[in-house]
Amino acid sequence: MTRQVRDVNGRLWTVHGTLEWRTPATEDDFEHDVAAGYVPGIVMIILIITLGIVLISWMPGGVVVPGWLILLLVMAVLFFPARWALRRPWKLVAETGDDGEGEPVEKWVGTVRGYFTARSEVAKIAKSITQDTQPSYEGVIKPLS
Repeated sequence: MTRQVRDVNGRLWTVHGTLEWRTPATEDDFEHDVAAGYVPGIVMIILIITLGIVLISWMPGGVVVPGWLILLLVMAVLFFPARWALRRPWKLVAETGDDGEGEPVEKWVGTVRGYFTARSEVAKIAKSITQDTQPSYEGVIKPLS
């Protein structure tokens, strides 16, 4: 998700977003940043699979399971992984210029949660750059010092 945008002064800005696999730690999240790792998730998946196998193996032979029930169970199992994937944080960056060493002269960075939110924010940033000389200060991205 990359866009090239020109501001009113003619400078070329690059606005892009990248998916972050880990949630960035901020001072607001400090007290809650005590993740136990991946072990609890793996234990829960093994437990669910084990219980599903036990349920199917103890089912009497004459029971007919309707197709809509199987579809409903598959959708329920896939809901949380799909929600997790769609709610990953995205790092948004708007940068312009070159100082001769490949580094941008001006760089703005911010983080949003979710693919669709990231897409709309990139569009808002691009629009504010075309109407002004830089991104809006009210947006999610802030200038780096």
